[in-house]
Amino acid sequence: MAPVAEQNTHQVQELLVRLERNNKVIQRLSKKLTSYTCEPNNPSCFEKLYEIKNSFKTFRKHQEHIAELLKSQKDDARELKQKIELHLERFKQLEKAIAGYLLGTQQHH
Repeated sequence: MAPVAEQNTHQVQELLVRLERNNKVIQRLSKKLTSYTCEPNNPSCFEKLYEIKNSFKTFRKHQEHIAELLKSQKDDARELKQKIELHLERFKQLEKAIAGYLLGTQQHH
C-alpha cells in the first residue's frame, strides 16, 4: 500500500507545480486586462470583463483554499489531487474566457 500512497503524493506534487505556474499566468493575464490596450469598447466587452474579474476572485479563493489544505494536511492525497485537478480545470476555463475577451476587444480596434 505504501507505493500507492507514495505515487499519489508524487502526483500531488506535480499538480502543485502546475498550480503555481498557472497562478503566475493568471496574475500576468490580470495585469494585461487592466492595461489600456484591453479596455472594453462595447457593452458586451464590459460584461465579459466583469465576469472575468469575478472569475479571478473565485480562482484566487480556490487557490488559497488549496494552499490552506496543504498546510493543514487534513485531506488525503487522493482527495487533494481531485481538488487540484478541478482547480486546474477552472484555470482552463478562465484562460478561454480571457482569450475570448481579448479577441473581442482587438476586433473593434
